[in-house]
Amino acid sequence: MRDILPGLQARCAAGMPFALATVVAVHGSAPRDPGAVMAVDGAGSVLGSVSGGCVEGDVYEVAREVLAGAGPRVVSYGISDDEAFGVGLTCGGTIEVLVRAYVSQAELADLAALLDLIAADLPVAEATVLSGAAETGARLVVRPTSSSGTLGTLGTEGLDAAVTDDARGMLAQGLTGIQRYGSHGQRRMQEVAVFVRTYAPPPRMIVFGAIDHAAATARIGSFLGYRVTVCDARPAFATRERFPTADEVVRAWPHDYLEATEVDARTVICVLTHDPKFDVPLLVAALRTPAAYIGVMGSRRTHSDRLARLREAGVDEAALARLASPVGLDLGARTPEETAVSIAAEIIQHRWGGTGRPLGELTGAIHRDR
Repeated sequence: MRDILPGLQARCAAGMPFALATVVAVHGSAPRDPGAVMAVDGAGSVLGSVSGGCVEGDVYEVAREVLAGAGPRVVSYGISDDEAFGVGLTCGGTIEVLVRAYVSQAELADLAALLDLIAADLPVAEATVLSGAAETGARLVVRPTSSSGTLGTLGTEGLDAAVTDDARGMLAQGLTGIQRYGSHGQRRMQEVAVFVRTYAPPPRMIVFGAIDHAAATARIGSFLGYRVTVCDARPAFATRERFPTADEVVRAWPHDYLEATEVDARTVICVLTHDPKFDVPLLVAALRTPAAYIGVMGSRRTHSDRLARLREAGVDEAALARLASPVGLDLGARTPEETAVSIAAEIIQHRWGGTGRPLGELTGAIHRDR
């Protein structure tokens, strides 16, 4: 959603009807995760993608039919289906796509309110009925707390209450998926399928060291969807001009900044300073955080010296094992941009558990279970 957010907001603001196709379930190997979206407006313009090109043509036709008044529907594509094979989903999995239209001014205004929350990086969940004893396409927008309220309805008070409760739990964990209920929200029943899509604020990437490698890493971090902060204590180097793609540039001693800022289990930290007076206190602070990834630049000799200094500072072996150092995968990188790609590749590998080996050397599913 975030990658086509400005286009969707512009269409809502202009009162331009459009159909929105959303991947709601993935089984086996498939190119996009649940939550991937594609919009089709009355002029035939397309934003986004639901499959990376495999089934877009067929989804486009369904979207045009829905926009013309056919009503919301869920369509499935899988390798076992002749129709799906014909439209190109040959990766071996199955995807289910909800296609619904936003036509009236009220519908566009309701969607615009959700888009504004997402654009402001405020946590929010959207629940949509897929099938069963409730109206397909009915929507409920849920904020994290009861004081912030909800918008819309799925049809019954009991169903709204149950879905609101579950959506808040999923939002806290950053989960997206299908939940099933009775028609009045009863648990352990299968009468209504509801797709819950959560929108948490983007994860953070904190890059320490205002060098050329940091500029390239900040650019690729932004491309991957991180909210990027660059921090360096040197005013001449930590400037907006040097890091135009970063969300913020901070002039501060690295360990002081890290100890004062929010770090959660999705945050990635890239230490590119390779200077002991910065590195050691910074890494002592970093290893106290729940950060998902802590990558540190430097040669093997620098890394060995750094480990010795950290041990002297009281860091234990279990904590030291969290360091990705020397940072990045072995791609043969030479330039700052190539090095940034190797760092990004290691972050992705760490997140999803990949091997880092060429796919051509492996067997089995390319896309791991979500």
